[in-house]
Amino acid sequence: MSKNKLLTLVLVHDSVRVLLGMKKRGFGVGRWNGFGGKVECGETIEQAARRELLEESGLTATRLEEAGILMFEFKGDPVILEVHVFRSEEFTGEPTETEEMRPHWFENSAIPFDEMWPDDILWFPHFLKKEKFEGYFLFEGLSKILDYKLDVL
Repeated sequence: MSKNKLLTLVLVHDSVRVLLGMKKRGFGVGRWNGFGGKVECGETIEQAARRELLEESGLTATRLEEAGILMFEFKGDPVILEVHVFRSEEFTGEPTETEEMRPHWFENSAIPFDEMWPDDILWFPHFLKKEKFEGYFLFEGLSKILDYKLDVL
């Protein structure tokens, strides 16, 4: 049994809009997503979330709130991705395009689910309602969900 790979995902939300970034390279390229990435050695999960948000969007979270945990398994890959999802409603700075992400604000009613990871449409509504959630998704390839479980806590 391999160890989970710890990752963070920060969604900047101001009650009517959410800031997403178009991934320009690497894993998830061509999809809108929140800001995040790997937890580095010696970092807490929250420190990693703050660092990744700053690196990818130019924003500094003045407050982060835990929103949920999502586990992703990709058929044929022994590594489980354990993604800690955070909400940031309080931040400083202006969203700035980086080598990795191009940020854009979306109204809550106009989130581009057809250009996001296929699981997002399932858990995002709970995020918007400020409900904490836990989920598990089994993917085949990068676009097909074979199985999932999602609980509101």
